[in-house]
Amino acid sequence: MSIAAILLLSAGTFFFATGVIGFLRFPDFYSRMHATGKGDTLGAVLMLAGLALYNLDGGFSLGNLLVSMKLLFIGVFWFLANPTATHAILRAAFDSGLMPWTKDGKPVIEWPPKSQEDT
Repeated sequence: MSIAAILLLSAGTFFFATGVIGFLRFPDFYSRMHATGKGDTLGAVLMLAGLALYNLDGGFSLGNLLVSMKLLFIGVFWFLANPTATHAILRAAFDSGLMPWTKDGKPVIEWPPKSQEDT
């Protein structure tokens, strides 16, 4: 069981590290948020699952089971809340006028959209 916990903790560390590398290397806010949102979510869930398994390695007492269940509940909450928060932040950035980066500098879409009266 401790080998599985070490593998999960290592995988979580790997995804946290790739999120940090993506944050440092990507060119704009949107791609950086994508890297950190995906990396943080998967990294945290894997690390919490690894910690829950590691905690159970000490024996299956009621206290160890409760602590492991709490860790798994935190992981489920993180799995649901982090993508939602990332989406809300990205939507707020887009609504405030921050355009995604493009190689040629042209906007991805025309914003704000033209109303029916303008056409």
